Amino acid sequence: MDNILVVDDEKHIVNILSELLQKWGYNPVKATSGKEALEKFSEMPIDLVITDMVMPEMDGLELINKILASRPNTIILILTGYPSFDSAVQSIRGGAFDYLPKPINAEELKMKIERCLERKDLLKSKSVLRGMNWALIISIPFWLILGIILAKILR
Repeated sequence: MDNILVVDDEKHIVNILSELLQKWGYNPVKATSGKEALEKFSEMPIDLVITDMVMPEMDGLELINKILASRPNTIILILTGYPSFDSAVQSIRGGAFDYLPKPINAEELKMKIERCLERKDLLKSKSVLRGMNWALIISIPFWLILGIILAKILR
């Protein structure tokens, strides 16, 4: 079950999103501020962060920067009640994977969450494959030496 951190300064939005996520089979982790979100993010593994863009004290972009500074491969979905081309570009440049304007369409949100989690899985697979490639590269000299020794023995 994927842990999804939901961050919004409006408690009712956090609760509605959490109910939807639970209904879809995810484990929602609730936060009503950037500070609370960072605490929860450091306490447990989070697979996806869904955060509001405009919040008091710490806005969505500042939260993204702090999250990505500690775990650079974190997938983040930005929500905003003030959609504009500039805010979309700003959030994507800031490190968000995707952007969704409020009011939220449940089906569109579900689709974007699935895409975000697919991206997370691809990044994880990529790092595993990179590790396997290095293991193969490192083992090639061993197999070459072993082949030369066996060739001399079998002559």
